[in-house]
Amino acid sequence: MIDPFGRSISYLRVSVTDRCDLRCVYCMAEDMTFLPKSEVLTLEELDRLCGTFIGLGVRKLRLTGGEPLVRRNVMSLVRSLGARIGAGGLEELTLTTNGTQLTKHAEGLAAAGVRRINVSLDTLDAAAFKAATRWGELDKVLDGIFAAKAAGLHVKINAVALRGVNEDEFDRMLAWCGEHGFDLCLIETMPLGEINEDRTDQFLPLSLIRARLRQRWTLNETDYSTGGPARYFDVAETGTRLGFITPMTHNFCESCNRVRLTCTGTLYMCLGQEDAADLRAPLRDPGLGEEGLRQAIRDAIARKPKGHDFVIDRRRRAPAVARHMSVTGG
Repeated sequence: MIDPFGRSISYLRVSVTDRCDLRCVYCMAEDMTFLPKSEVLTLEELDRLCGTFIGLGVRKLRLTGGEPLVRRNVMSLVRSLGARIGAGGLEELTLTTNGTQLTKHAEGLAAAGVRRINVSLDTLDAAAFKAATRWGELDKVLDGIFAAKAAGLHVKINAVALRGVNEDEFDRMLAWCGEHGFDLCLIETMPLGEINEDRTDQFLPLSLIRARLRQRWTLNETDYSTGGPARYFDVAETGTRLGFITPMTHNFCESCNRVRLTCTGTLYMCLGQEDAADLRAPLRDPGLGEEGLRQAIRDAIARKPKGHDFVIDRRRRAPAVARHMSVTGG
């Protein structure tokens, strides 16, 4: 699959649910209305769609949410997709999670063929964690992270940089990740969905954080890449990596190789644009068949835009994109 700008699309992110057991302040409102079950694809339909994308050249697939591990029987989908790893199929199956369900599922993920996961963790302070997630328990997430490590999964910690929330914690987090062998990736907050907060108060440019960290840590540039948008540095003192995802201060669109599929069968060709393709209709149309579904995907890829148009400032009160991150997939 080649988009209009010559980029090969080989990475699919699949949101298996818009539901989550946390309410992080930068991600969603506290009183969320989630999708009715009737609009959500079955796990079997998601599996079929993923198989079609793999047949069209997708080699990396990441399961996201919401929180993917809160969906009932989701491990059956993980096992089915894991069976597609190998020659002519997937090269990698990964997962992004908030960590709350990892004590239950870490061993099953490893057995299914998952080798690395991303865990969203914005702070190591229990009180700040509860405030940022509105009702999360830090100890439960830490137990899940260490269960994943014990199961042999490589763990990367994702932290959204939030002014006034965790801006003084990244030195501590980098040391903690180094102690336990975890990579750390810092992310600028993005204007997605109404959240009952002012994002101009939240926004913290990562150029500032990187400059602060370099006062203590030796950050060596590297060409390491996971196929995602992060720019990585080797941390000399710990032997781990530190990544920066900067959609606001340095757009990463020129090398974008990914599209996002929601649990309703909607395909978003860009995280920061509203244009989307409905794949649920062709998926459920018995008259179209597999080739009709493949053509619907090709037609969507042919509309993939060059990049996003994220803006955060006080003159633009509405989010750049109305849908929440939990709908598109984190």
